[in-house]
Amino acid sequence: MGRKIEDVIKVVPTERQLKWQQLEFIGFIHFGINTFYNAEWGQGNEDISCFNPKRLDAEQWVRALKAAEMKGVILTCKHHDGFCLWPSQYTSHNIANTPYKDGKGDIVKEVADACIKYDMKFGVYLSPWDMTESSYGTGKGYNEFFVNQLTELLTQYGDIFEIWFDGANGEGPNGKTQEYDWLGYYQTIRQLQPNAVIAIMGPDVRWIGNEAGVVRNNEWSVVPEAYSDPSYTASHSQQADDKEFAQTYRHDDADLGSRSVIMNYPGKLIWYPAETDTSIRPEWFYHPEQDSQVKNSEELFNLYKKSVGGNSVLLLNVPPNKDGLISEVDAQELAGLGEKIRQLKINDKTFPIHCGKNILYKDDCQFKCVESNELIIEVEETQDIRYLIIQEDITKGQRVEKFLVEIVKRDGEVIKLFFGTIGYKKIIDLQKGIRVSSIRIIFENYRGKKIYLKRVSVS
Repeated sequence: MGRKIEDVIKVVPTERQLKWQQLEFIGFIHFGINTFYNAEWGQGNEDISCFNPKRLDAEQWVRALKAAEMKGVILTCKHHDGFCLWPSQYTSHNIANTPYKDGKGDIVKEVADACIKYDMKFGVYLSPWDMTESSYGTGKGYNEFFVNQLTELLTQYGDIFEIWFDGANGEGPNGKTQEYDWLGYYQTIRQLQPNAVIAIMGPDVRWIGNEAGVVRNNEWSVVPEAYSDPSYTASHSQQADDKEFAQTYRHDDADLGSRSVIMNYPGKLIWYPAETDTSIRPEWFYHPEQDSQVKNSEELFNLYKKSVGGNSVLLLNVPPNKDGLISEVDAQELAGLGEKIRQLKINDKTFPIHCGKNILYKDDCQFKCVESNELIIEVEETQDIRYLIIQEDITKGQRVEKFLVEIVKRDGEVIKLFFGTIGYKKIIDLQKGIRVSSIRIIFENYRGKKIYLKRVSVS
């Protein structure tokens, strides 16, 4: 018996997934022993006595990200080299054995406290691959070690909104690789931080498939369960010698959730939203020679519009330097980005809307509908339109598959634009301000008998 589309639209986000998606834009902080070796991938045998960021200011980090309109911060508490930014009881390869604050420092706590002060969410990156730990590759022994470190992070630093697991898996100091107990890790997280999403190598949030900030033309949140298998993500993840990875789009699967995919898939379908990760610099850790290669605010804003406006959450990395500060050039571009995002939101307006009988539009918490399968926006005569923003009410699933936008200009010219999915948010950039008479949106293909729209606006 074939799958029914009525069953597909019943696949909706969990409460934790919904709250995560509503953040829209969050920050990544790559900082650690690599920062002091001018490296991207440590080897686990670094002399950590050089780790001493004498001017470190976690509040400066958080202020810089908040100025860009980010809503949360994820810190690389431990990268592949195994060095811990907190005084872990389970390894000597940690911040307590460095000159930083005479061995009494805890950068995880500093960032967590700064997030509380500035009303930002706090998340942790903990690399499963550990090049230092002797038990790595032994199976159960290392899994217990990893859960112990995970428990430290989830019990000592307040509420955690996201746990980020990298897909890399290489050799440990004993030349062996580890078989990770993913289900055990997930169980620990659900017990200790039930509101946190588990990202990338986890069941809540999927990796977009590249590190260039590129989303698909049609980004589906309802996909086959097979895509949440850690082995799938690992097979698509980068390796240490993959120098071109950050600039390429590596997912073999350009179509993850169209009707042709899901209706023929024999297994379970899940809500598995995308996270788009990229860096403000060419690489992830700070390198002084890249100070002239920081993405400017316009480049960052384009990334924002395409990712957040393409049904994903944007995770932008900003690496502090050896002094323990986000460099001035990075901070300036982040501030410029924040101003552009605020202007987009300030100019965001809703106008009278007429919509069809199969379209339910949520206005002041009440669903309204009229006739036909189209929606018409009446625009004020003096309004120049640059952006059209459409949001589905994803608590009712992701339903829109194809739609047409007809823009009627004041001079009578009609511009036709064709699109596929919407999901949480679609930002349509018209490239230049257009004096508009009306906007007509025709929903040509959708799942189920109704479309639920949360917001339709112009800016």
